Amino acid sequence: MADRLEMTADLIDYVCRHGTRETAPLEKLRRRTQALPEADMRVPQEQGQLLHFLIRTLNAKKVMELGVFTGYSTLWMASALPEGGKLIAIDKRKDWQELAETHWQEAGVREKIDFRVGRAELMMSELLDAGEGESFDLIFVDADKKSYTTYFELALKLLRTGGIMVFDNMLRLGDVVDPAVRDPAVDDIRELNERLRSDSRVEISMLPFSDGLTLVLKTS
Repeated sequence: MADRLEMTADLIDYVCRHGTRETAPLEKLRRRTQALPEADMRVPQEQGQLLHFLIRTLNAKKVMELGVFTGYSTLWMASALPEGGKLIAIDKRKDWQELAETHWQEAGVREKIDFRVGRAELMMSELLDAGEGESFDLIFVDADKKSYTTYFELALKLLRTGGIMVFDNMLRLGDVVDPAVRDPAVDDIRELNERLRSDSRVEISMLPFSDGLTLVLKTS
């Protein structure tokens, strides 16, 4: 039996049909997002399901998201939070805020989401200054790829021991293994991949999933 399966479009469609529980509000937002010119920024359906699953597994009550876009992944995560749970969703742009908030409201999770516009590293630092260190259960990172190493160190301070970081796009469409690609975003992701491999403060699992997803468990 082969140890690696080629993920064809048909197989991914099968995973989405049988391995996810996308609700009607999520499907509606996904379809709206797919119609946008920037649709490739959307988190895939199966990835949204994984984020939802992790929040339920952790019994998470306080979550952060860096990079919101139309709020599809936000909706997946907010739907997993219990009553009284909070998701701080940070994006440097507010271009799609109205679209996102309309669908969050329709899905009944708007009160769980604290949407903030600004640079992620500045807002994370402000949260630390406000005494919110070691208080988050899960932090999903899908923002400026050139700043991933910065986000990692800040997230480590904000995350409780036993909490999880989730980094998206860690394979950067395969560019991480191409030495001819010299790009600030790819270089920073390469650096983070190297750092995570030997960092004794965390346990890791890099998944060849979508564009590469790395789970980081804070152990100390």
